[in-house]
Amino acid sequence: MAIQSDAQLAKIRALLAKAEDPAATPEEAEAFFGKAAELMAKYGIERAMLADSDPNSDRPGDRVIVVEGTYANDRIYLLGYIADALNCHGITRDRSRGRTEVHLFGYESDLDRVEMLFTSLLLQMFNGMRQGRPAYGEKLISYRKSWIAGFILTVYKRLQEIEARARQEAPAAASGRSAELVVADRKTVVMARFNAAYPSARSNGRQTRRRGTGYAAGQEAARRADLGQTRVGGRRALTV
Repeated sequence: MAIQSDAQLAKIRALLAKAEDPAATPEEAEAFFGKAAELMAKYGIERAMLADSDPNSDRPGDRVIVVEGTYANDRIYLLGYIADALNCHGITRDRSRGRTEVHLFGYESDLDRVEMLFTSLLLQMFNGMRQGRPAYGEKLISYRKSWIAGFILTVYKRLQEIEARARQEAPAAASGRSAELVVADRKTVVMARFNAAYPSARSNGRQTRRRGTGYAAGQEAARRADLGQTRVGGRRALTV
């Protein structure tokens, strides 16, 4: 299974490399991204269905990601939305000296996917934001904040749609259970582990309700977004 998983991830990264090629047209980049996103969702469902009959193949776990740099709250919101779309749950902790630890809970294959997407989309978000231009008289910071909001919310919607379609199209597990039921049970396990670790935690919410001329531009950039090329691993700092 490990060899097959590595091959699947390598194929996804190859498609994403084509999507990120500056020589690719927007239409070509969109096509490569769409295929990569579908393969990533399929990979996640396959791992979940296999674990339904072989729990040791994909265990629930947790991971700490260190977020630091400018626009810290926006970085955290992006991570939170990605985690939610990919069946994980987290909490911010230890905010100090310009860095924040985000403690994520989920199954290992989903945590890997979250980290892969976050690293890539974080870079894309900042690259796209810096290329945008505010309207005459609009403050640059207002434009950029609204651009980020549009980007994050559109990425979240796309991921939800892709993940839902993968669940609907997946064959039943060996036990006969549907992908919807398997994923729902995994979410229950994840939340139980989170609540055990943080019994007094309250939801931080995902707040990206800003509006401005950058909002639509951020949405459009997210529709063309590439799901990233990076190694997946454990604890690390993500800085742009």
